[in-house]
Amino acid sequence: MEGRDYEVFLSFRGLDTRKGITDHLYTRLREAGVRAYRDDEDLHTGEEIGPDLLGAIEQSKISIPILSKSYASSKWCLMELTKMVECRKRKGQIIMPIFYYVEPSELRYQTGCCGEALLVHENRKRVDDETIGKWRAALNVVGGLKGWNIENVANRHEGQLVKQVVTTVLSELKKAYLEVCDFLVGIDDSVKEVLGMIDSDKDNVKTVGIHGMGGIGKTILAKVVYNQLSQEFAYTCFLGGVRDTSNSKGLVYLQNRLISDLSNQTLPSVDDVEKGRGTIKERFSSKKVLVLLDDVDDESQLIALLGRRCCFGHGSRILITTRDAMVLRAYKVNSTYLVEGMDFPRSLQLFSKHAFRRDHPPIEKLEQSREIVKFAQGLPLLLEVMGLTLSLRGQRKEIWDDYLMKLKKGVIKRIRSTLMISYEALDPNQRQIFLDIACLFDGYDKSTVMYMWEDCGLCPT
Repeated sequence: MEGRDYEVFLSFRGLDTRKGITDHLYTRLREAGVRAYRDDEDLHTGEEIGPDLLGAIEQSKISIPILSKSYASSKWCLMELTKMVECRKRKGQIIMPIFYYVEPSELRYQTGCCGEALLVHENRKRVDDETIGKWRAALNVVGGLKGWNIENVANRHEGQLVKQVVTTVLSELKKAYLEVCDFLVGIDDSVKEVLGMIDSDKDNVKTVGIHGMGGIGKTILAKVVYNQLSQEFAYTCFLGGVRDTSNSKGLVYLQNRLISDLSNQTLPSVDDVEKGRGTIKERFSSKKVLVLLDDVDDESQLIALLGRRCCFGHGSRILITTRDAMVLRAYKVNSTYLVEGMDFPRSLQLFSKHAFRRDHPPIEKLEQSREIVKFAQGLPLLLEVMGLTLSLRGQRKEIWDDYLMKLKKGVIKRIRSTLMISYEALDPNQRQIFLDIACLFDGYDKSTVMYMWEDCGLCPT
C-alpha cells in the first residue's frame, strides 16, 4: 500500500509498546476502517528514512507518536517525530501524542529519560549537531501539544485510553464508526465470509441478512463489517433496535432518522410512511449508501426503509440483522448468513476475557470456569454477562461456588432475562411448542409430536 493510502501514522518504540498499547490501538483503528500505518523502528536498516516511510508520514492526516521511556533513545523515532512536526508546520498535519509513562515536560525541556537519551546520541556522535538541534526542537513542540497521558487515565486502563484515541481520530476524520465491545473472540472468519458476500459484484446493490437467535452475536458481527466498509461510503446510516423502535415510535420515526443520517443534515420531517418511502427513493436512488438495520422482525420495516426492491444507487450495501430468517426470505435479500453458537474453547476464552481480563482462566479457577461456560451453550451474550458479574464479585472460591449453584437452579435474574430474549420474540404458538419440547418431549421422535401439534392447530411447520 502506498503512502497516499494512509490516514493515520503510528510511531512507537517497539521495545516498549509493540505488543501492548500499540498493537491494541492499531487493531482498533483498523477495525474502525481507518487506514493506519504501523511503523516498527526495530526493523529498519541504514541511516536515513526510506521513501515509503516518508510517504506514509507525509500523506497521513494524523500522526500519533506513542512517547514511551525509550522513545528518544531511537534515532529512527526521533527522525519520524521531526518529519511529523515539519508536516504539521507546512501543511497542518494533526499530531496526537500519547505520553506513555513519560511526562510532557520531559519532552518539552529534554529532562529525565528523554534528556539522557539525547546526551547519549550527542556523546556517541551518531548524528551531527544540526540534527540534534532539530530533534530537540521537535521534542519541544510535541511536548507542548494536547494529547493523552496514561497517568491521567482512571486506573491507567489502556483499553479506555485506546477508546478515547480512536473516538477522537474518527471525529477528526469524520468517519461513521459503531462502537463494539473490547473483547472480540472468533469473529474474524465470520467477518471475512460476510465481506465476501458484500464485495461480490461491486456495481450492483447488495443486501445481506445476518440471522440467528437472540444474544448470539449478530449485531457485533454486523457492526464490525459496517466499520470495515464505512471508509468507502460518503453516505452511511445505522439504525439500531428497529423492532423496538418501530413498536414504540413507529416506522415514520425510523424513516426520518434514515433520511437525516444519509443527508448529514436535519431536514423537514415526513409524516406518513408512503411519503417517507417516496422521499427516500427521490433523495437517495442515485447515491451509493451503506445502511445497517439492526434487529428487524417484520418485512414491512424493510419495505418502509429500503423500498420494495431496495431503492438506493449502484454500489450500495445494506446489512440487516434479525432473529427471523423468514423476514429475509420474504424480502428476497441477496445473501444470508447464519450466526451459530461458539465452540467450547472460544467460549472459555470469551468468558475469561470478561472475568479475568486474559485469554485463559487461572489454574485455580479452571474447573469452575469450565462448569459455568458449559451452561452458556456457546451464547456470547450469556458468557459476557456471567464473566462481567463474576469479575465484579471477586475471586473467592465460595463466591464462585454460590454463583454456580444459583446458576444451576435458574434463580439469577440477569441470566434469566438474557435467556428470555429469544423466547419473548416467539409468537404464542411457537412459545407453546418450545415449552412442550423443553418440559415434555425432549428426545421424542419428531414425527410423533409434529402430528400432535398439527392437531392442536399450532402450525409447527
